[in-house]
Amino acid sequence: MAKILKGKAVADALSEAMAADVQTLKEKGVTPTLAIFRVGERSDDLAYERGAMKRCEKVGVQVKNVVLPADVEEDKFFETLESLNKDDSIHGILMFQPLPKHIDGQKARKMLAPEKDVDGGTDGSLVGVFTNTQTGFSPCTAQAAMEILKYYDVDPCGKKAVVIGRSLVIGRPVAMMLMHKNATVTICHTRTKDIPSITKDADIIIAASGQMESLGKEYFAPGQTIIDVGINWNEQKGKLCGDVKFEEVEPIVDAITPVPGGVGSVTTSVLVSHVVEAAKRTLM
Repeated sequence: MAKILKGKAVADALSEAMAADVQTLKEKGVTPTLAIFRVGERSDDLAYERGAMKRCEKVGVQVKNVVLPADVEEDKFFETLESLNKDDSIHGILMFQPLPKHIDGQKARKMLAPEKDVDGGTDGSLVGVFTNTQTGFSPCTAQAAMEILKYYDVDPCGKKAVVIGRSLVIGRPVAMMLMHKNATVTICHTRTKDIPSITKDADIIIAASGQMESLGKEYFAPGQTIIDVGINWNEQKGKLCGDVKFEEVEPIVDAITPVPGGVGSVTTSVLVSHVVEAAKRTLM
């Protein structure tokens, strides 16, 4: 029977630390503020926005909602983004992506100031992840996986870690973050041959394949810690599920995150912690 690595305890611990930091900042005259910059009314954006606002309220971070219509002119979009970059009262910007097709998403990512990019989606932030420097912030989901390992005392140092998936949102950033913790990391992807032979030899596996329940018991071995980053809607079962076949794998491994209730529940806490950190950096 595996240990279930629930995200709520991790999120609550992060929130407790953030609340104390926010109080200290306010005593110094700084109110950490997040600008939520959204174009249109995508349901997944709205759901994430509600979660972020709830977490901000819980720890005392102020939120400014900046919403533009889906058919906003491109010039108006970039004018608004630039004004948020220049507004010293705003410490973090959550810019929802993908943007409508008529807006140049690559230009937007380049324009968003890395020091305010609390979602870790700009090139500047990724440079910070790869160089292990305070340039921008790491992608929230990737850091959420690392926060879970830290909270449950799973030390990557000297361990063999396998990351399944190579996206810039999760796979490659979390691989670099594991390397910074002195893990020996292998990245597997769609062109990797015989993935089970690689994953079975790992101590830590980050499952970010993007394929619903694509990883069964043949991929895993006793003693492993599994962080399942996948969030998929299973229409047949009528529920959310991960990239790992939880019912098959849980009896085999040492520890595993559930879906829902695992990585996803920590992600918004990481986002808000980035806002608080951005505010702290303004005092340095």
